[in-house]
Amino acid sequence: MEPERTFADTNLFLRYLTNDVSEQADAFEKILHRAKRGEILLVTNSMVIAEIVWTLESYYRLPPSAVQDNVLAILNTPGLEVAASDRVLQATLWHVEKSVDFIDAYNAAWMAEDSIKTVITFDQKHFKRFEGIRVEIPGITA
Repeated sequence: MEPERTFADTNLFLRYLTNDVSEQADAFEKILHRAKRGEILLVTNSMVIAEIVWTLESYYRLPPSAVQDNVLAILNTPGLEVAASDRVLQATLWHVEKSVDFIDAYNAAWMAEDSIKTVITFDQKHFKRFEGIRVEIPGITA
């Protein structure tokens, strides 16, 4: 019998990663153990990961490399399925490697998967750091 698929929300991961509310961190740790044993299958998505990245960087003031370590730990959690995990992984790596916002890195990874070579944006700063992406700025290069 397949384990029940259960959505894991952002706050669970944040409590666990930061341990700022130890009772909640402990409660989620028990759920993680259930998932590891195959009793349930936790699922989450890229929006949750993006919210985790944003919160760890803006509220907890963690450097991108520490945030990357946390996201990699999430991606490698037994019993947890992250939708579009390959794209999230690429975005996590590019976020640090190219020193760009996580969302821009995620969008560049999505573009690469879909063979999209051009972005139209007013924010060329980050997108021009990606090889193979042509940046058009409305009113200037379009």
